[in-house]
Amino acid sequence: MALNSDFSTRVLIHSDALEWQASPMPGVDRRMLDRIGDEVARATSIVRYAPDSHFSAHTHSGGEEFIVLDGVFQDEHGDYPAGTYVRNPPTSSHTPGSTSGCTIFVKLWQFDLDDRTHVCTHMPANAVATENGVTATVLHRDARETVTHLQLEANASFDIDTQGGAELLMLAGSVTAASDGLRKGSWLRVPDGDTQQITAGQHGARIWIKTGHLRYACAPTA
Repeated sequence: MALNSDFSTRVLIHSDALEWQASPMPGVDRRMLDRIGDEVARATSIVRYAPDSHFSAHTHSGGEEFIVLDGVFQDEHGDYPAGTYVRNPPTSSHTPGSTSGCTIFVKLWQFDLDDRTHVCTHMPANAVATENGVTATVLHRDARETVTHLQLEANASFDIDTQGGAELLMLAGSVTAASDGLRKGSWLRVPDGDTQQITAGQHGARIWIKTGHLRYACAPTA
């Protein structure tokens, strides 16, 4: 499968407008945002776990990165409530599921295969804004990419650094980007060098954003 696989083009998807599609595991559904491959895939998705659903134990050969959007995600290593950001590097393994049900934003096969850095942190829910109305909290940074949580006050603006490409997920509120309106659940991917200004709506916004990584985009290996 190839879905939004041309990383030289700008893509905007309002994920709440997509139909849920069943995964191979009962009770686990997904909304696909981009994908190269079938069940072993370089993929970006919204995934919904029904209560008491789970995947079987597996190893992430290409790494896994996720945000818990609502509910509590779980594996044998612990519980991850809404607002948790996790990076499980290549060769890591777990048995994921949720007793109460949850929704996550997840990215697969998008790591440096030599990366062994595990990250588990909580995104701030009510950070105090700086003078320009934008508060940036770095969640992860390495030679390939920077991952940041942004909180914007009403009508605050910032320019995305698109060197190497950029990708953002709306966590709350609303923004305008290049005349497009984004709301909670909207996902935007911007190619390398495509200038992009983001302006928050009247109630502000919270955004997860990753930059620099699209220059390394490729299909998964066996």
